[in-house]
Amino acid sequence: MSLTSTATDTAQIITVNAARIDAAMAIQFKEDMRAHSADGPARVILDLSAVEFIDSSGLGAIVAAMKQLGSGRRLDLAGLTPTVDKVFRLTRMDTVFDLFASLDDAIAAEAG
Repeated sequence: MSLTSTATDTAQIITVNAARIDAAMAIQFKEDMRAHSADGPARVILDLSAVEFIDSSGLGAIVAAMKQLGSGRRLDLAGLTPTVDKVFRLTRMDTVFDLFASLDDAIAAEAG
């Protein structure tokens, strides 16, 4: 699992550089997310634009990543491909996370 992290004035952006977040990658994803988001701004944006497939283990790993941020911090999701977006909506996770069509939309939402 490859994650990269950058910072803006108001948020930390963590980009997933993998086509899948599934059972084989879920544990590594959680560990990498913990390492990248251990401290930082209150808002973390997870850029999922490269992810084309996510299963229940991957979904659980993203929920776990949100929980490990703790209170006072939030995890927003950006750049969901149609397949990944469908998984979040079918599981009603779109009521838990703010979903943005693109990373630019997510960044603009904070600014606007």
